[in-house]
Amino acid sequence: MAIKQLVKRSAGWLYLNTPRPAAPLRGAGVILMLHRVLADDTSALLAHRTELCIGPQAFEHLLRWLKRHFDCVPLMDLLTAPVRAARPRVALTFDDGWRDNAVNAFPLLQHHQVPASIFLSTDFIGSRQCFWWESVGETLWGSFGAQARQNLIEHLYGIGRPVPAALLDSATEPQRSQALAQYLQSLKAMSAQGLSQLAEACPAQGTPQALDWQQVRQLEDSGLVRFGPHGASHAILTGLDDEQLEHELRRSHEALLRGCRQPLPVYCYPNGNHDTRVRERVAAHRYPYALGTRPGVWRGAHDPLALPRIGVSQHTAHHPSLLAWRMYQGARP
Repeated sequence: MAIKQLVKRSAGWLYLNTPRPAAPLRGAGVILMLHRVLADDTSALLAHRTELCIGPQAFEHLLRWLKRHFDCVPLMDLLTAPVRAARPRVALTFDDGWRDNAVNAFPLLQHHQVPASIFLSTDFIGSRQCFWWESVGETLWGSFGAQARQNLIEHLYGIGRPVPAALLDSATEPQRSQALAQYLQSLKAMSAQGLSQLAEACPAQGTPQALDWQQVRQLEDSGLVRFGPHGASHAILTGLDDEQLEHELRRSHEALLRGCRQPLPVYCYPNGNHDTRVRERVAAHRYPYALGTRPGVWRGAHDPLALPRIGVSQHTAHHPSLLAWRMYQGARP
């Protein structure tokens, strides 16, 4: 283990297990950001998956750890209810609306009675539309065969987005995975239409990637899960003109009103991107709260339309003392 990682894990453990260091979190709220819970932990270990994916064993390990150190509460309780306990509070949020949230994450949430909020990119719910980063990433990784991979590589070259040499088979698996993670990050600069076309250039998958509305209602009926909007098309809101932005916000809002019995009054910015114009338009749609991706803890003093969250990866779920270290960093004045 790297010395730096060992120091962080040790400091994180001390932060939550000794009274004086833990004091800054008392009375605070931590909002955790997750995306996917895969069917097995091995699949979540690679660099191009680990930031968005965790495995079921790591997820259950995380839930047990959270219950030892925190009061696990619904997001709206964390944001609006007065603090009555000395222990810090934590709320779980999931972005995008992946089907595995119902298949793999929910049974564990239900078993441990931990509430969660899921933020839906509503165009995908109940459709076979694909999240571009999943389709492109797994096609380039070779999950759908060599021919599909080669076809996509040629397509990307043709549109001026050549695949880096480190993604070639001659590199080691960790090197290829790291290169793929960086390459997918670079593609986020493309337009929403261009990214959608990339997804369409990938092989069709047998199982939809996203939840359907029946699953949404079943999870909502459990009393453990509530839903909010994460855009309609998952377009980066800061890159849209005023008309496109209004259309995106309205479409996601109306879909949630049709599909949920009690949608959350919380918006979740795709990719975390927001600016003054976006926040003003979100507020105009009567959302008093919105989630970003800037690390930090909630004390009621932040801009409620730019709430901080701490991301959870496979690595930090498996070693939650590293998560404690990130909370420590976020809680510092």
